[in-house]
Amino acid sequence: MAYSEKVIDHYEKPRNVGTLDKNDTSVGTGLVGAPACGDVMKLQIKVTPEGIIEDAKFKTFGCGSAIASSSLITEWV
Repeated sequence: MAYSEKVIDHYEKPRNVGTLDKNDTSVGTGLVGAPACGDVMKLQIKVTPEGIIEDAKFKTFGCGSAIASSSLITEWV
């Protein structure tokens, strides 16, 4: 299966990799996956008091498509 140029771009140059301060009350953290089976994704968002997402970061351990989709979702939010 061939990946699209957009998926390849996000895999080779992922955006918004990193972490936000977990002690910041405006930061929410989600973790999905299972280390035993492979892919694990941590997604964090920082939300203003008005409910607007002002930042998003991720860390993903897994295949190229998992990394690329994690990168893309941080641009969407």
